[in-house]
Amino acid sequence: MKLRLATMGLMLLLWAAPAFSQGCAMCYSSAAGTTKEGQRAINRGVLLLLVPPVGFMTVGVGMAFRYGKKRDEEQQSEDDAY
Repeated sequence: MKLRLATMGLMLLLWAAPAFSQGCAMCYSSAAGTTKEGQRAINRGVLLLLVPPVGFMTVGVGMAFRYGKKRDEEQQSEDDAY
């Protein structure tokens, strides 16, 4: 199980690596040309836009684990009944 989890984590990191190189040169130069307050505002805006997807994914993964645990417990109780 740990090997499978480690393999999936490695695959995710390798799959996401190209996304780091897709920075828009025009966006970068525009952000670099702003004042410190402007750069801080851009950083806060990016973080604000990141919160909903991360929240939804956290809730979704939590519900999936909860469902899996409940299903396993029900299956175990059915196996014990026979």
